Amino acid sequence: MREIILHLPGDFEEWRSHARALLAARVPPEDIVWRSVGDSASLFADPAPLQLQRTVSLPRELVTIADRVICHRDDAVPSRLYRVLWRALDDRKLLERRTDPDTDWLMRADKAIRRDLHKMHAFVRFRRLGEDETGRERFIAWFEPEHRILRLGAPFFRKRFYGMDWAILTPDARAIWHGEELHLGPGGTRDEVPDHDVVEDQWRTYYGAIFNPARVKIAAMRAEMPKKYWHNLPEAQDIAPLIAGAEARVERMRETAVSLANPRSDKWRVRGEADTALPETIASLDELNQAVRTCTRCPLHCNATQAVTGEGPRQARIMLVGEQPGDREDLQGRPFVGPAGQLLDEALGEAGLDRATLYVTNVVKHFKFVARGKRRLHQNPSTGEIDICRWWLDQERALVRPDIIVSLGGSALRGLTGKSASISSMRGKVHALDDGARLIATVHPSFLLRLPDRDRAKVERDQFVADLASAKHMADSLA
Repeated sequence: MREIILHLPGDFEEWRSHARALLAARVPPEDIVWRSVGDSASLFADPAPLQLQRTVSLPRELVTIADRVICHRDDAVPSRLYRVLWRALDDRKLLERRTDPDTDWLMRADKAIRRDLHKMHAFVRFRRLGEDETGRERFIAWFEPEHRILRLGAPFFRKRFYGMDWAILTPDARAIWHGEELHLGPGGTRDEVPDHDVVEDQWRTYYGAIFNPARVKIAAMRAEMPKKYWHNLPEAQDIAPLIAGAEARVERMRETAVSLANPRSDKWRVRGEADTALPETIASLDELNQAVRTCTRCPLHCNATQAVTGEGPRQARIMLVGEQPGDREDLQGRPFVGPAGQLLDEALGEAGLDRATLYVTNVVKHFKFVARGKRRLHQNPSTGEIDICRWWLDQERALVRPDIIVSLGGSALRGLTGKSASISSMRGKVHALDDGARLIATVHPSFLLRLPDRDRAKVERDQFVADLASAKHMADSLA
């Protein structure tokens, strides 16, 4: 009987070195006792050295799975995992027979590990410790996984939070990242982590804002976010009151929801065959706006409440061009008055620009949407719709004659250039347009609203403000 003592439970390298030697010496699973440090030793252990008798070669997939499964907390894992390897030496297709008891156990254990890793990636919450002497931020987190998975889970956080120093503590081990190497050390306790930091308040505010009471399914939520994790999640303290108030919030959403059956849209459907010819001459913005409101050149006018024209002074030095009206813009008849418009106004203020001095418009003048119950969900205009509406944008440019044009999003970029190009290929440079205006390409404000990652959202927002500030600086230099 061979006795193997594992000093580091869950450590794949230690277990593999023993398993490889035992397999090479042809020691069958029933002749091995696997123990951890501190377990009682066997009186019948064979102290004789192993005699290597064969070369060990195993399927790569099995080795990869074994690397994960050895982290399982079941004390029988080292023994059962060795048994699978022992059989796989002579049966190369063992993993393909999912009904085999050993294969079935292996796959269920691997699924448990992968699920635990998923929970770790989702539910680790860092708390700020401050900055080191170089100004680099330091964070720490406490997590209690079901299995010994920190070794497997830590590289995910190294990649995602490469630019800060952090430590993740678990009862079994700790991972420490200092910007150069990832170190694993002994386990810790919850007392080593601060109880609270200011970032958590911001996260709770964000969580409350995105909480959708109309889609609450308590059983599904508890399945994906078991209550055992809640005491380490700052947003968990808000879950109960959010659920309790879900019904009232749904009712408020119904009351404020936009109804698809907007009575003003009916007048567009009964106009009959409208004259789609373009006006021969347009001498002012007022004439242009009147002409836009009667436009029936594409089917978008059929369902929209009204055309949304541009607004701003005739002599504006800077023109902002967006994609199309949204739900709020369609109802109010003004560009950028919804959530994206509010973000735009904030960014303009940070860039030192006064919206009242700018001409703001969209390349497409009618709201394109798809109905989902009582909601109207935005749809991107097609290139054909953009090209048809481009004539109106050209007229606005001819009347306002701005020095600087800022395109907000890819649709605006096509409307201004007549070509489909990525924002990344155009951003950061100044482009000359045919009429002499200078083009600065940037993202649409709605893009910033959709970003789930807070760090990336901040970076993108700062860049958006910088693009607007560049337009202001350029306009000032031309004054």
